[in-house]
Amino acid sequence: MFARILEFAPLTEKKDEFMRVVKKEVLPILKKQDGFLEILPLVPESQTEKMLAVTLWTDKRQLERNEKEWSPRVEQILKPYMTTPSVRKLYTLDTTVCEHFEKTLIA
Repeated sequence: MFARILEFAPLTEKKDEFMRVVKKEVLPILKKQDGFLEILPLVPESQTEKMLAVTLWTDKRQLERNEKEWSPRVEQILKPYMTTPSVRKLYTLDTTVCEHFEKTLIA
């Protein structure tokens, strides 16, 4: 399993609208991608911290293809709601520690 962690700072006054756009426009794009499992938005308690979103994927190739084909489009959709461009990092999820999570997610 693979994860992409996105770090971004939405405009404070547009945070609710940002989340609506993610749900109505970005999530449908992700759900159409082979290998996409889930998105986990992490909203900080403090407004001075950046938001994080973790997207989980079954296959590294699918994740990389999504990066090339769809990430620029998603970035354009979200750009009006962010203070700066998002920062992306890719990870391998070591499922030996979280076997229950993996089984639940893939089921």
